Amino acid sequence: MSSRVLVIEDEVQIRRILKNALADEDCHVTEAGTVRDGLRMVGTTNPDLILLDLGLPDGDGIGFIEEVRGWSDVPILILSARFDEKDKIAGLNAGADDYLTKPFGIGELIARIRVLLRRKSRAEDEISPLVQFGDCSVDFSTRKVMRGTKDIHLTPIEYKLLTVMLSRPDKVMTQTHILKTVWGDSYADSAHYLRIYMSHLRQKLEENPSQPKHFLTEIGVGYRFKQ
Repeated sequence: MSSRVLVIEDEVQIRRILKNALADEDCHVTEAGTVRDGLRMVGTTNPDLILLDLGLPDGDGIGFIEEVRGWSDVPILILSARFDEKDKIAGLNAGADDYLTKPFGIGELIARIRVLLRRKSRAEDEISPLVQFGDCSVDFSTRKVMRGTKDIHLTPIEYKLLTVMLSRPDKVMTQTHILKTVWGDSYADSAHYLRIYMSHLRQKLEENPSQPKHFLTEIGVGYRFKQ
């Protein structure tokens, strides 16, 4: 399965070089040239990795990182001409995962990208076999869902949605991300499916479905699981 990479860089020539290099790595590349467009595309394209220049026409990349980190843990690799140690520290402290100074070799860039994508893949696979919240428990080793002493039956889609939500406690996930993960890329704009099935989960697992404590709506963005 190809990885989705978002390149946020205002120099067209550099974007072209990055896109050509990533094509050999089976990556689907989308591009943005400003902070504003980059933020919009994080939500709409649900990237597996972001390559970010710090000096953008409408703002600084540090602000972009801080805003994204408020609701997403997508890996961010800074590609910047700023070589001072204080700039690297600022980027990493803001939440970037790695920093590569321009000019850089394509070989080193690809190696760092592979590391970040492997790390992301492992993180998504690492979910505790037993998760408890409220009076509910989920045993992923047996696919058993309990509420108190009662077995709760979930449909395959409901169970997959539950798995996705529980995989990132206290992290806001966009509607687009959840839809693509549970239903597939062709359902990215089918928000009504998500609303219906989220309602099903709340009916089955929340003490008061109309005032949920665990499956929370983040208005305008998506949903968050609170343990």
